[in-house]
Amino acid sequence: MAKILIIEDDKFLRELMIKKLETAGYGALGAVDGEEGIKKAQKERPALILLDLVLPGMDGFEVLAKLKQEKATNSIPVVILSNLGQQEDIDKAAQLGAVEYLIKANFTPGEIIEKIKSIMK
Repeated sequence: MAKILIIEDDKFLRELMIKKLETAGYGALGAVDGEEGIKKAQKERPALILLDLVLPGMDGFEVLAKLKQEKATNSIPVVILSNLGQQEDIDKAAQLGAVEYLIKANFTPGEIIEKIKSIMK
């Protein structure tokens, strides 16, 4: 079973996405901030990481950069899931190695799962 790590400080959204992923047949892990997310990514080696950009402590861009610098985590696809929709944010995420950038307001949890499925193929 493929594991997906969700790094999201919003408890409601994090738990909702975990439930949706589990219903879709994935293993799901949650992390409340970047530091916890990086540790879990190194330990669990998820098949994909869903990453929010606005996080307490280090922001999602810093987390993404760190994940891509580490040999243990640099090959894990990272999907940004954020409320930030500025083109500069989207470009920065792509430069840092994100495979997809989803703006929260534009996607239902079900649509996010469909995106994950297509990336995982």
